[in-house]
Amino acid sequence: MGSGAAERGWAERRPVLVPLLLSLFCPALSEQIRYRIPEEMPEGSVVGNLAKDLGLSAHELPTRQLRISSEKAYFTVSAKSGELLVGSRLDREQICGKKAACTLEFEAVAENPLNFYHVSVDIEDINDHTPKFTQTSFDLQISESTKPGARFILGSAHDADIGTNSLQNYQLNPSDHFSLVNKEKLDGSKYPELVLKMPLDREEQKSYQLTLTALDCGDPPLSSTAQIQVLVTDANDNPPVFSQELYRVGVPENVLPGTPVLRVMATDQDEGVNAQITFSFSEAGQITQFDLNSITGEITILNTLDFEEVKEYSIVLEARDGGGMIAQCTVEIEVQDINDNFPEVVFQSLRDIIMEDTKLGTHVALLKIRDKDSGHNGEVICKLEGDVPFKIVSASINTYKLVTDGVLDREQTPEYNITITATDRGKPPLSSSSSVTLHIGDVNDNAPVFEQPSYVVHVAENNPPGASIAQVSASDPDLGHNGHVSYSIVASDLEPRALASYVSVSAQSGVVFAQRAFDHEQLRAFELTLQARDQGSPALSANVSLRVLVDDRNDNAPRVLYPALGPDGSALFDTVPRAAQPGYLVTKVVAVDADSGHNAWLSYHVLQASEPGLFSLGLRTGEVRTARALGDRDAARQRLLVAVRDGGQPPLSATATLNLVFADTLQEALPDVSDRPTLSDPQAELQFYLVVALALISVLFLLAVTLAIALHLRRSSSLTTWGCFQPGLCVKSGPVIPPNYSEGTLPYSYNLCVAHTGKTEFNFLKCNEQLSLEQDILCGDSSGALFPLCKSSESTSHLPNYVDTLISLESCEKNDSLLTSPDFRQCKNEAASVQVSSVLCSRLILRGIIIFINLYFKTHIVEIV
Repeated sequence: MGSGAAERGWAERRPVLVPLLLSLFCPALSEQIRYRIPEEMPEGSVVGNLAKDLGLSAHELPTRQLRISSEKAYFTVSAKSGELLVGSRLDREQICGKKAACTLEFEAVAENPLNFYHVSVDIEDINDHTPKFTQTSFDLQISESTKPGARFILGSAHDADIGTNSLQNYQLNPSDHFSLVNKEKLDGSKYPELVLKMPLDREEQKSYQLTLTALDCGDPPLSSTAQIQVLVTDANDNPPVFSQELYRVGVPENVLPGTPVLRVMATDQDEGVNAQITFSFSEAGQITQFDLNSITGEITILNTLDFEEVKEYSIVLEARDGGGMIAQCTVEIEVQDINDNFPEVVFQSLRDIIMEDTKLGTHVALLKIRDKDSGHNGEVICKLEGDVPFKIVSASINTYKLVTDGVLDREQTPEYNITITATDRGKPPLSSSSSVTLHIGDVNDNAPVFEQPSYVVHVAENNPPGASIAQVSASDPDLGHNGHVSYSIVASDLEPRALASYVSVSAQSGVVFAQRAFDHEQLRAFELTLQARDQGSPALSANVSLRVLVDDRNDNAPRVLYPALGPDGSALFDTVPRAAQPGYLVTKVVAVDADSGHNAWLSYHVLQASEPGLFSLGLRTGEVRTARALGDRDAARQRLLVAVRDGGQPPLSATATLNLVFADTLQEALPDVSDRPTLSDPQAELQFYLVVALALISVLFLLAVTLAIALHLRRSSSLTTWGCFQPGLCVKSGPVIPPNYSEGTLPYSYNLCVAHTGKTEFNFLKCNEQLSLEQDILCGDSSGALFPLCKSSESTSHLPNYVDTLISLESCEKNDSLLTSPDFRQCKNEAASVQVSSVLCSRLILRGIIIFINLYFKTHIVEIV
């Protein structure tokens, strides 16, 4: 019948575009599309071109993915043409019942970008239902005493259609005794009343057969009939009368079965059986929710009520007396809604991944709120739980959008658990929640970060090439290629061409390698700028400075700057005034060390000296000063062999030779330099005087003296035999606290005094500092060893003891350091052999020598001073 109606002109559809002004918070403008179609259109029938009405072109359909979001699939959208199609049977009576307007509302959703549109389809009624009586025949008893004009309510018919297609009137077949009147209830429904036109006479006719026809005004009109059998009874003059023609009552939908709803009242003025009233439902077969007590007229709840299914019940009750007379009334029961349905949150559209650089207000999800209750019970408030960078905005009735409302950072929060709570306005309010997890996608928004703001490494010089000297490390919290870090050298204070020959860096691990052996003396430090770069697009990077300090090793020996060698390679000489007092600055040994720190701390030591007690040497300054005044017996020319040692481990050293000449002028110094190329040995000079003294004492002891002289001459000519008396073999140095130098080898400054023009004088180095008490002062013991002189009183020479020491072997035994020397053993063996051969005469000779020396020094002491 639906298709037939469509052929009769219902197929015409009129789309109506109604723009809706949404909230200012909604970034997109929604449009309401309205269509009007008849019911019962076949499945697949075209309702309208939805894509065209929304302004979408055909080539946009694959990407926009236009679809319908509704609870029931009444409609679908063609993916190719964008037309709105009928998806299932559209029965207006089943969908909307007796409502005057039947409208199906749903959302049309389009993706990329996400948007939605409110669509309404009005379902127009067609005359597809025939009016039907609840019974095909009715029995009506009328007393013969009934007066003309009496009315009797007949059973009504029902038509599911509305408007002109619904039941419009009733017709009765022609009759002389009866006529029909159409009556209308308050709800608009119509029912027939049979009117008695003429008095009845049971004796003439006991019954009448009437045909009742129900008609609608559809095109074409439909109708149905019911048979009425009127039985003429004896007189029952008064029918029952209800206290009200219409009873109206409201019942909450949550009342329990068995609860009384209403009690109807009816009276009959007759007596006896004719006054006994029984109550019944006029259409008992259709009443399933209520029960009626036929005696008391009380209506009770039989089954559970549900406002969402049926909102109102209209029931026709009959009151019948014992004589068969009937009265009717209408009972309207309104089901009152209570808040017994929880709101429901349904996500219509949801993105899988949201990139962390998404702009504010970007659509994330489309959701719909459903509540079957009505009124305040069906009004829902939707809110977002927790502190999340999202918000929900109202798009249309019970439709919301979830949009971004803050900055997203995947490194801090990789995903969000979004909970949306819907609460209605009922009393008490009901609420429900729906949760969804939103995953945040990574973008390259974080540059690599080094573990330290700068790096400083120490590398010892002479390192092996290819060794690892440092490692830098940077982290990137991004994922995948965005977090993969590589390292490189982007700048340096070295020459760009030479950089590759010095260092390199591993791109993967950040390990810095030395490409050559570093030399502290050539390159003490250099700085690199390392870069960490990720693999994102665009790539992000960070720089860090790496300072490489080349630590010093003791690989350079001290170098003597002064005294310098002459052009022929011989050592130059310095002059010393003969009247120089103790502490006079003679010269200064100047040396430098290319190393630094402790490796460059220099100390000065005397290895050999012609006159051990005559000069002192500063341990740290290298200053040569006079330790005592020059004596007549001291040679005019002196020679010092100085060793310069650094403070490294192991220490390295260099030596310097100082030639010093005591002279007041240059003319005095030149003969000593030319005639005496070699400084005299004071021990040999003393031996000469002894020999002369022995020769003068006695010729009788000539043989013994000659033997003694030969022995002493042999000792002086042999370095091995004379080794135990050589200076410098038994050197002892006193404890000295080294000065605290920061670095360098010249802790003092000196002024160089240059000779004036026309004068032949030597240049001297003069110290600007006073003589330190901690300087080494050379003094000798009887064996010729060098000791630090701490007190001036200890420098007094005892000549007799000195002579005894020269002859006695005990002089070597006094020095413990010579006991194990090979020279000492050889010396001892030779002396023992001589002592055995001349044991008798040696003591006499020695006694005479001692007496002579005492007399000699007493007579010549003035000349020596």
